[in-house]
Amino acid sequence: MTVEATTERVLRLLGLLQARPSWTAAELAAELGVTDRSVRRDVERLRALGYPVHAAPGVGGGYRLGAGTRLPPLLLDDGEAIATAVSLRLAAGGTVAGAGEAALRALAKLDQVMPPRLRAEVRAVHGATETLAGPGAVVDAEVLVTLARACRDAVRVRFRYAARGGAEGERAVEPVRMVATGRRWYLMAWDVDRAGWRTFRLDRMRDVTATTWGFPVREHPDPVAYVQRSVAEAPYRHLARIRVRARPEEVLDLVPPQVGRVEDDRDGWCVLVVGGDDLDRLAVQVVRLGFEARVLEPPELREAAARLARRLAALAGPGDEMQQ
Repeated sequence: MTVEATTERVLRLLGLLQARPSWTAAELAAELGVTDRSVRRDVERLRALGYPVHAAPGVGGGYRLGAGTRLPPLLLDDGEAIATAVSLRLAAGGTVAGAGEAALRALAKLDQVMPPRLRAEVRAVHGATETLAGPGAVVDAEVLVTLARACRDAVRVRFRYAARGGAEGERAVEPVRMVATGRRWYLMAWDVDRAGWRTFRLDRMRDVTATTWGFPVREHPDPVAYVQRSVAEAPYRHLARIRVRARPEEVLDLVPPQVGRVEDDRDGWCVLVVGGDDLDRLAVQVVRLGFEARVLEPPELREAAARLARRLAALAGPGDEMQQ
């Protein structure tokens, strides 16, 4: 086998070790198409390069990538590692606008193998830095890393959570995925005590701790669709369905996913599903879209639209005081 082929296989092995917490030699051999002996040799090559690959003997044993005493030289030097980690933390721990899943995965991987001395330097820089942020909620980067690892490793998480009404309580969940809306981060998870799927805002969490309690991943709804439905509909007193004469993409350009969802309809129309606590304000928001629209439900929204029409008609009428 050529040196290039061996190098490529070793890099594939490194990618597998980063993808999940542990592998058996047989699993790695099957993934790489080699023998168990070749896997052992490749693990030794990674160790020689500075990658902290730990092995546990026995039937339940296997290989896992841990934190080492120095940063592996094939990744980054100390200065580059600090600069990269600080940049990722600022992106993920500010308002989170523009921080994608790839950045979060990179932060989790880098934090996993970074020596403690470098972690301390990164946290010092991050703690001494402020950002000019938009109106989104601030999320602690440590919470992001903890939840990212828990989702990847399929382990339960415990935390204190402040509900929408202000009541705070202990939660134990099986995390599946985090979803960013552009203004906030949400976690979709199975609530162990309530035996159901729930959505949690990360900025309302505190004392977030990943346990060692693993769980088999359940069949679950699409995380993006579930979170969108939860944040756009569930918290509000009223849920409206409005038929809009526009293409779905035209409405989506004006309605953020955390505000409402859009369903395709026929003949150039779509249906906007949006929640709100104030029907008068909701009627104004629909009018501001600038499209022809019809209220499907609730009937009270039609009444709010009629009130708005009367007020606008009066506003557009002649000014009596000016004519006198």
